[in-house]
Amino acid sequence: MCGIVGLFLKDNSLQPILGRLLSDMLITMTDRGPDSAGIAIYTDKHADRSKFTIQSENAERDFQGLPDYLDKHLDCILDFRINDTHAVVILDQSAESSFSGVLKAFNPEIRIMSHGSALEIYKEVGLPKQVTKRFQIAQMSGRHGIGHTRMATESAVTTLGAHPFNTGVDQCLVHNGSLSNHNSLRRKLKREGIHTETENDTEVGAAYLTWKIKNGASLGEALESALNDLDGFFTFLVGTENGFGVVRDQIACKPAVMAETEQYVAFGSEYQALVGLPKIEGAHVWEPEPATVYFWKH
Repeated sequence: MCGIVGLFLKDNSLQPILGRLLSDMLITMTDRGPDSAGIAIYTDKHADRSKFTIQSENAERDFQGLPDYLDKHLDCILDFRINDTHAVVILDQSAESSFSGVLKAFNPEIRIMSHGSALEIYKEVGLPKQVTKRFQIAQMSGRHGIGHTRMATESAVTTLGAHPFNTGVDQCLVHNGSLSNHNSLRRKLKREGIHTETENDTEVGAAYLTWKIKNGASLGEALESALNDLDGFFTFLVGTENGFGVVRDQIACKPAVMAETEQYVAFGSEYQALVGLPKIEGAHVWEPEPATVYFWKH
């Protein structure tokens, strides 16, 4: 049992409070997952720039000297912003392909949590209230975002095992459920050149979508294919640079509710995640249908 939330803003005036709204939504889902929590925020992209979110268990030590090292070895203009155990690095696209190797040479213990042009991911072990507070999520602005609080069933309780999972550029996934064929699918994806870092079944779901998209599928087509190729029970909420998508398996035993107004589209594992949203009393509220793909984009 896990809790997932998502918020897609139609009204730009709400962007400054996206982080607060998402934080409040996720905190209401605490009872569904006390092990770890995470949030993905999509901000405005920077022209000709790439963005990485990185993480270290000992950030105070491991991030020391990193900006100067990156500046020297990447030979580009970069911005470096530390946020607790995470940091956001924004650099020229010309240096994007070199970043991972340079970072590993500096310190192989520093992990890349997300990669894209608009995406930032913050996740750690702990309750949603603790995680959102330590990263000051409530102060963040953005266009849309998704979040997750985890009750571990398939793998250990670690930062790497927390959701969201980022396996493709500006693409991430949160998941409530359990995939029964993730081990065989992980081996298949590895043969196809798609790398996963954890034993978590959700990362395999995210990597599967990345593989489909790399082979020419749209996100909608990839989600449709997932209904045939992924075994188990799942509700997926997928974030992209332009929006988010939702799909539930054919049985749809994992709870989900959605709400739409002129200002936003919202998703929650339970209705209580939505009750604090602006003008929710006038929203169109419904339960997403089984085996049906929903998608909203800017």
